[in-house]
Amino acid sequence: MNKKELSMLGFEIVAYSGDARSTLLKLIREAKAGNFANIESSLQEADENLKLAHNAQTQVLAQEAGGDELEIGFIFIHGQDHLMTTVLLRDIAEDFVELYQEKYNRKEE
Repeated sequence: MNKKELSMLGFEIVAYSGDARSTLLKLIREAKAGNFANIESSLQEADENLKLAHNAQTQVLAQEAGGDELEIGFIFIHGQDHLMTTVLLRDIAEDFVELYQEKYNRKEE
């Protein structure tokens, strides 16, 4: 895999991670407003995009594990940063939803 191909995979990772990130941030805003109707479908949408980003990442990991010398550029590293922070946001989003659900459940009591 050459540097251009790695850059394209980096862009792919950024795109999928960015879509997941947008979905998760919207989900948190909805939960904050007390709207829990679409939480599961939003989490599934984010998870699908994260899976696609991981698949792109795995192509590179498999090649390197197979002994290929890869010339990693900034775009691929940028993609890795996006993926890592979005995976963390995914975990945090679940915690926020849980906290907001508890908040709204207490208000109803």
